[in-house]
Amino acid sequence: MIRIVLLLVFLFSSLQLCYSTGGVEAAGQVKESSRYEMPESYTWDFGQVKEGEIPEHSFALENKSDKTLTIKDVNSSCGCTVSKVEKKILIPGEATVINVKFKSKGYSGIVKQYVYVHTDSIDKPILKFTIKADVVKQ
Repeated sequence: MIRIVLLLVFLFSSLQLCYSTGGVEAAGQVKESSRYEMPESYTWDFGQVKEGEIPEHSFALENKSDKTLTIKDVNSSCGCTVSKVEKKILIPGEATVINVKFKSKGYSGIVKQYVYVHTDSIDKPILKFTIKADVVKQ
């Protein structure tokens, strides 16, 4: 019985230690040491787009932490959305641009696609950007 109690105390203490050093404060705010700046909006609405057009948008991502942030990969939810990151390794205070193009050929109506940015961040290893468009036939 004592062993079980000691084991539970040890596990609880370990969980508390992991949580307190994991980069997240109790109020859910990210600590300064692991912060990076997301754009004001994770979503960009192209509005009305004629079918066949290829609208573009650039999202900004800034590393506000005191550690280097590495972008491992950038991919999208379908082949109609092409994304490219200008710089993959961001030292503290450095920013980069994520360029996104939407190929509207073959689409009509409201379209929503996603761009996933995979990083080495412990707090948010995958950042999700959304683009929207209302594609109209020519």
